[in-house]
Amino acid sequence: MARRRCGVEVRLLGEVVVLAGGRPVDLGPARQRCVWAALALDANRVVPVERLVERVWDEPPLRARAVLTSYVSRLRQALAGHDGAVGLVRRSGGYLLEADESVIDLHRFRALAARTGDVDALTGALALWRGEPLAGLSGPWVEAERDRLRQERLAAEHDLVDARLAAGQGAELVAELAARAAEHPLDERVAGQYLLALHRAGRTADALAHYRLVERRLARDLGTDPGPALRELHRRLRDTDPDPDPDTAPPVATGPVPRQLPAAPPHFTGRDAELTALTAAAERGGAVVISAITGAGGIGKTWLALHWAHRNLHRFPDGQLFVDLRGFSPDSEPMDPAVAVRGFLDALGVPPGRQPADPSAQTALFHELAAGKRMLLVLDNAAGAAQAAPLLPGGSTCTVLVTSRSRTAAAVAGRELALGVLDDTEARDLLTAKLGAGRTAAEPAAVTELIRLCGGFPLALGIVAGHAHTRPHLPLSVVAADLRDLGLAALEDSDPTASLPAVLSWSLRALTPDQRRAYALLGTAPGPDIGLPAAASLVGLPRDEAAAVLAALEHASLLTRDGHDRHRMHDLIRAHAADTAHDLPEPERDAALRRLLDFYLHTADAADRAVYPSRGTLALDPPAPGVHPHPDFDPATAMAWFDAEHPNLLAAHHHAAARGRHRTTWDLARSLHSYHQRRGHLHDRITVWRAALAAAAHLPDPGALIQAHRLLGTAQALLGRHEEAFEHMHRALALAEEHRDPTHQAHTHRMLALAWERQGDDRRALEHITRSLHLHRALGQPVLEADALNAVGWYHARLGDYDTAREHCLAALALQRDQADDGAVANTLDSLGYIDHRTGRHAEAVEHYRQALDRYRELGITYEYTDTLDRLGHPHAALGQRDRAREVWREALRLYRHQDRDTDADRVRRQLDELDGRPG
Repeated sequence: MARRRCGVEVRLLGEVVVLAGGRPVDLGPARQRCVWAALALDANRVVPVERLVERVWDEPPLRARAVLTSYVSRLRQALAGHDGAVGLVRRSGGYLLEADESVIDLHRFRALAARTGDVDALTGALALWRGEPLAGLSGPWVEAERDRLRQERLAAEHDLVDARLAAGQGAELVAELAARAAEHPLDERVAGQYLLALHRAGRTADALAHYRLVERRLARDLGTDPGPALRELHRRLRDTDPDPDPDTAPPVATGPVPRQLPAAPPHFTGRDAELTALTAAAERGGAVVISAITGAGGIGKTWLALHWAHRNLHRFPDGQLFVDLRGFSPDSEPMDPAVAVRGFLDALGVPPGRQPADPSAQTALFHELAAGKRMLLVLDNAAGAAQAAPLLPGGSTCTVLVTSRSRTAAAVAGRELALGVLDDTEARDLLTAKLGAGRTAAEPAAVTELIRLCGGFPLALGIVAGHAHTRPHLPLSVVAADLRDLGLAALEDSDPTASLPAVLSWSLRALTPDQRRAYALLGTAPGPDIGLPAAASLVGLPRDEAAAVLAALEHASLLTRDGHDRHRMHDLIRAHAADTAHDLPEPERDAALRRLLDFYLHTADAADRAVYPSRGTLALDPPAPGVHPHPDFDPATAMAWFDAEHPNLLAAHHHAAARGRHRTTWDLARSLHSYHQRRGHLHDRITVWRAALAAAAHLPDPGALIQAHRLLGTAQALLGRHEEAFEHMHRALALAEEHRDPTHQAHTHRMLALAWERQGDDRRALEHITRSLHLHRALGQPVLEADALNAVGWYHARLGDYDTAREHCLAALALQRDQADDGAVANTLDSLGYIDHRTGRHAEAVEHYRQALDRYRELGITYEYTDTLDRLGHPHAALGQRDRAREVWREALRLYRHQDRDTDADRVRRQLDELDGRPG
């Protein structure tokens, strides 16, 4: 029997969470949370014990039932006191989660999504999603459920679009459907929705052009024509447009569509003339539209740019790019334009590992990708024209907004909007938006006084409003009197920012000592933003107390928070906070920064060990008291944490290096290495390891210096900087031999093999990998020996010595299977498939490739999966299995295009053409 709802929420559509009275219930470690999720998905239905075991463990432990019983017992204890809403019950053969299904977000989603024609119901259903479903959990069952839930969400999204179209909408949907059509280029339902929306937006020519694009794709990739429903829609649209001209139709988005804009600013008021000017410039057309928004810090430049951008998303169906160039950041240098270009390329679907090494080539590629796209670029906080100029796209279809405190930025723009302070009406509207019309109408004279005292400066007005908002019973006249007592009335109005320091100092008086201390320390933290766990370590408070302190600073408008619990300060506020930190004793400031560095280091180390379990353990000192490292990672959550914290980790690494914290500098570099390797962040790898190399010279461990040379050289080799690569690797090898360290010698020979392969010399690569193999074998390192064995086999195969290649790969496979290293097994099976095909053993090649694909699929390794799928087509074709070859090559073609691997996609397209031209 389902239970009554009693203030409990069960969330599965995002991180797995239970809230009781608005507070999270501790569900324990990942496998225990997996038990909860397995029962919650089947709420009010008995789940047999055997099925629970299969869901929770890929390979169950010996006493799986006993462990499961323990997990259920702990979950019951965690839920004690909330039995009126949910309960875990033992039933014959299994367990049952009794619950009112309305407390479970997934079941609420399904109930709402079932109302397929109801816009409000479908909107409410999709609003329940908070990210990837079952986030924080992993395993085959979880991945399968996650995929199924994604499909349910996608179906609801499609149903919502249908419902909105049925309600007469069209133009409002164009930007959303442009992104969806790019993501699902062969989905005829999406194509039909997009055609209809374009038509209703008065863009029938675009709709007809997109139909032709879909028609070509279906014929090329699937060998089919559009279905009858899409053909009929096309006929009706064609007949309503007497003269569709395909040559004049604007380009339709066909690649990844970036959506980088931060959220629209709340409580935006005024600036009507500037908004009108920006719209007029965008409508004028011609050359690329560039508008510079200049003015003092805190005057509202970024808010104006974002407000206009969000109001005009329909103009930019090909996406929006945003970058904070940090031109006036108080604690870091302005961003190198090359770094911003690499970020844009990543957003446009070019992963770091496939970007050109030369910065000028990267810029040229960005210009090529932006050409012809109706896209918005927001270059925020530019230092001036020199920083902004390399980021400007060519052509005539993009719009660029540049914000800067320097009027020199206007040199690259066709139009400058110089912002001043708000006039009385705009300032009054801002205070009313924040405080409510009733409160400002009740004290009009006090409102006028506040505007005068703040000089119409938006940032100062926002802080004053935040202070007053948290004290709803305090008369505004009292707030104005407090400000007058600070002497604000005597300030000159020639500098719009003049009121800010006094307003900030006044605002701090209302804070508690802990809040004032946190404000000061946050001003010293390296990095563009900070998460709650890091902030708690910085200020040395328990997490719940730190959360309350951050909330107080947010309510006082001294801190902003985005939807992912990232907190940041405006540059001017941050500079003021850093100044106030000088009032704290120097040992207290140093201890706070040490705690923050310890948090980043220990959490990065834990995340790295989850990503790369066979990595050697770092001998870290214990974290300082008050540090709260992340307690539990699996590979997926580890990579997500690295993604979120990467800019802060780089800033922390730079901070440590600049202050001579040599051990921390090296350890952070090592903890970041696997992440940089997987994400392809080669330039960041080089920056980090250069600093680590300098730090290693001060460390007593020669291995640190050897490893820094080797890993810096590896990154240089991958970027094609061969001279520098060999210089560092040979230095690493010489040091390893000097110190008689065979492990580092083996690792360095392995990387020298990679460098020679990159140079195109497989024979010298084989020489080095053979030395590596002998050393790993002599040292009794089976994991590394197996990797080297496979590499030896691979190089022999590339040189045509297939018997020797097979011998080494089979030896590698035996070791890898003993170690249950599925990723390495998949790599070696792929090598064996290559060898079999090259020696005419095509049936065996198919089997080896299939086994490799199964493991890549289970591990979620898509890059290598696609390569193996591509190679699988060749033995199928050699066996005369043309249909199977065509099937796998079409799938490889789809995946290569999804990964934006254009060269590989073109090669597979040629393979398909050749296949269809063969007699058979």
